[in-house]
Amino acid sequence: MQIWVGLGNPGSQYAMHRHNVGFMAVDTIAEVHGFDPWKKQFQGWAAQGRISGQRILLLKPATFMNESGRAVGEAMRFFKAETGDVTVFHDELDLAPFKVKVKTGGGTAGHNGLRSTEAHIGNAFRRVRLGIGHPGHKDRVTGHVLGNYVKAEMDPLADLLGALAAEAGWLAAGDDARFMNEVALRQAD
Repeated sequence: MQIWVGLGNPGSQYAMHRHNVGFMAVDTIAEVHGFDPWKKQFQGWAAQGRISGQRILLLKPATFMNESGRAVGEAMRFFKAETGDVTVFHDELDLAPFKVKVKTGGGTAGHNGLRSTEAHIGNAFRRVRLGIGHPGHKDRVTGHVLGNYVKAEMDPLADLLGALAAEAGWLAAGDDARFMNEVALRQAD
């Protein structure tokens, strides 16, 4: 069982925040791939399904960003999964808007959801970094991250989410390079 975690904050008031792009990603994957309905489980919402023959648990922690790792750890223990079975979708300040990079391990770059996940399961999990861009000055970071996507960003956001879901099979198969390439090609169309 692979565990794919979307990071975000629960509640409709946060739904369109850049910080919630991880939730948006797993919601889109669940919809496109016909996952079971979301249900309350593992201190969050979970949905199960298959992508390219691989069993996947999608998870949206309901613990708020700073405690995301609690939900991830609980799901891992339940499925007797390893840290390497976990993939976390999250917003990334240091990537241009709507760009996607995948890496395993590394630092948390000040991201509280990653910091919490690392505290609970270690850092050898795969990260799907979803670019939100940097606002230019550190004093504007919080407002940018916790701000809603603006109208002009809606089409590129929809393209990003659609590309992630359409190419998720490569991620399920462990071909991160092909996944990144195919997502970029779809976005270029």
